[in-house]
Amino acid sequence: MTNETTAPQPAPGAPLRPPAGRYGPEPTERRRRLAVVGIVLVAIVGVAITLVIGLRYANEPVRFKDFGYTVVSPERVDVTFEVYMDPGTTATCTLDALAESYAQVGTVDVTVGPVEVTESRYTVSVATSELATTGIVQSCRPAP
Repeated sequence: MTNETTAPQPAPGAPLRPPAGRYGPEPTERRRRLAVVGIVLVAIVGVAITLVIGLRYANEPVRFKDFGYTVVSPERVDVTFEVYMDPGTTATCTLDALAESYAQVGTVDVTVGPVEVTESRYTVSVATSELATTGIVQSCRPAP
């Protein structure tokens, strides 16, 4: 006895596939190859972009990283930062103090180095014209 409301079942071991035409045209060998080629091309472009960005960043002679800040008073903020550069190098870093509105309320250029190690940490005071809520390193570049 068969039940006419039961959907036909695939034979045991047969690949499971959705009904023909339900999710678009049936995949062909050509479509599969185009999909693989497309994925490979996207991967190659992604790796190339990553390499270009990485090499550009690696070639910078002076790099920096903000480490923190301390608001000492309405007239001063201390900025702590790390500088990465080759031993014997000197750099000029620009530090900014910012108010709650992100307005610049203080700035200072400081010369760091020459250094004996690649990574150095500094804490520099920035005089402010009003209460600062943050202190940041704007830039670091090799000193002339």
